[in-house]
Amino acid sequence: MATAAAEPRERGALTPRPYRVAVREQETVDTWTVALEPVAGPAPEIAPGQFMMVYVFGVGEVPISVSGGPLVLTVRSVGAVSRAICAAEPDAVLFARGPYGNAWPVADAAGGDVVVVAGGIGLAPLRPVVLRVLAERGGYGNAYLLYGARTPGDLLYRAELEAWGEAIDVAVTVDAPSNGWHGHVGVVPQLVGSAEFDAERTSAFVCGPEIMIRYAADALLRRGVAGERISLSLERHMDCGVGLCGHCQLGPTLICRDGPVYSYAEAGPWLEVQEL
Repeated sequence: MATAAAEPRERGALTPRPYRVAVREQETVDTWTVALEPVAGPAPEIAPGQFMMVYVFGVGEVPISVSGGPLVLTVRSVGAVSRAICAAEPDAVLFARGPYGNAWPVADAAGGDVVVVAGGIGLAPLRPVVLRVLAERGGYGNAYLLYGARTPGDLLYRAELEAWGEAIDVAVTVDAPSNGWHGHVGVVPQLVGSAEFDAERTSAFVCGPEIMIRYAADALLRRGVAGERISLSLERHMDCGVGLCGHCQLGPTLICRDGPVYSYAEAGPWLEVQEL
C-alpha cells in the first residue's frame, strides 16, 4: 500500500545551516577573515557582540565572534577546526548555527563619548561597534579606538584602521616594534590616559586578553568612567553555545547564555579571582 510522503522537518535551533565562503582574506600570518553567504534562505540578523557556532564537516565545531555583517568572521588558526576554517577557499561550504549570546550596548552609548579598547584579535568582536559608530557618527560625541598587538605584523584590518582614523581618533600601539615602526610602543591600557573624553557621559567597550581587560578597565575607572558603563566581552571554553554543557561557567553565569558581554560592575569581581 502506498504511503504519503513524509512532511519535511523544520530545522531545529541547533541544526547548523550551510554557508558558502564568498571572500577569504589573510590578516596576519595566522589569522584570516572569511565572509560567508547562506546557501539557502537569508542570513540571520546578528547584533554586535554575538557569536556563531561554526562547524566544519568531519572536523568539529567552535564558537566564533562575528566581526561584520551579514556574516563575517575573523579567525585565528590555533586548533583543528579554526585551521580548517582559515583554509577554506572561496566556494567551500561551512556550517553555522546561531547567533548566540548578548550584544554590545551600542545604542545606550548614543549621545555620549565612546572609547573602544581592543587587544590583538579582540578587535574582531569590537569591529561591529566601530562600524556602528561610523555609520551613525553624528549620534555620538568623541570616539576613540585604542588598539594594540604584540607586533606590527599582528595588527588586524590595517587598511581599515587608516580609513577609520579619518572619522574617529585611532591610536595604535605594539609590544615589540619591528624595523620601520614609528608608532607607539607599549601596552594598550597606557593609551587610555591620552584619550579626551567626558567620563560622566562615556561608554567604553573592551575586548582582548583577560589581563589586558583588567588593566584597561582599571585605567578607565581611574579616569572616572563608571563600572556600569564599561562593557567587556569575555571568553571561556564553549562547546554547546546554549548553556547546556556548563564548560563556559564564569562565577554564577554561563558565558554563552549570559554573556559574552558583561559590564565591569558585574564581572570585575570575578576577574580578580585567579583560576575562576
